[in-house]
Amino acid sequence: QVQLVESGGGLVQAGGSLRLSCAASGRTFSNIPMAWFRQAPGKEREFLAAISWTGGSTFYADSVKGRFTISRDNAKNTVYLQMNSLKPEDTAVYYCAARRSGVVATTPTAYAYWGQGTQVTVSS
Repeated sequence: QVQLVESGGGLVQAGGSLRLSCAASGRTFSNIPMAWFRQAPGKEREFLAAISWTGGSTFYADSVKGRFTISRDNAKNTVYLQMNSLKPEDTAVYYCAARRSGVVATTPTAYAYWGQGTQVTVSS
């Protein structure tokens, strides 16, 4: 099993920035995509961004493209989500996820491993 732990969430004013971190531990794996999702109350879990293990391939949802950046530091077994120009509608629980193998995907069912989530609240 792979354990994922998110951190970096909190309360921020609209227009501000946060950087989320997802630390992975357990089995060492290669060529496995990782992704960030979020879920607001009453909403489905929403894909945000995905990245290959090498970081050579990334994909963003239209809702965050240009504001959010996904990256990873394999030496630290950590994936990041830099969030800029935050809006109140970005308020949600943010989750880190990893696939068992394969390529990047945009649906929650494609991911086998999940963190516990970290709350991001953007005030107006």
